[in-house]
Amino acid sequence: MKVEFHSGVTDKLAAACRFLQKAQGAGAKVVVCGERQALDRLDVALWTAPAPSFLAHWRVRAVAPPKTLARTPIWLVDDPVLVEPRELLLNLGPGMAAGWEQFERIVEIVSANAEDAGAARQRWREYGLRDGVELSHSSRGAAT
Repeated sequence: MKVEFHSGVTDKLAAACRFLQKAQGAGAKVVVCGERQALDRLDVALWTAPAPSFLAHWRVRAVAPPKTLARTPIWLVDDPVLVEPRELLLNLGPGMAAGWEQFERIVEIVSANAEDAGAARQRWREYGLRDGVELSHSSRGAAT
């Protein structure tokens, strides 16, 4: 399993949108998790993106999405355990996502904020303690 940290971003929401645009362009199926307020802001940003940049997604709250939404490439979820694993988990939250072990690839976007960076360092250490986890880091670059 690969876990990638992309740190030092000035605008976490904008970085997440850029990452999701690239992921959707590559045909990836993505689960995005984080704090509810951050997911709500991301949901609005994805719905209001200009037409060429529109990203098809579904906001999953408290219950698993209907099977008919399996084709939707991006799911914003309050609790990743509610959904079947997809290829990629994008974590925008301060802690490790529940059920993270079920995903092939995890991407962590970390802002330049000291509190966010400190929480990311703790997640890095926790991932590093697990067998089979390959960690990588890039700084101030757009996640790909």
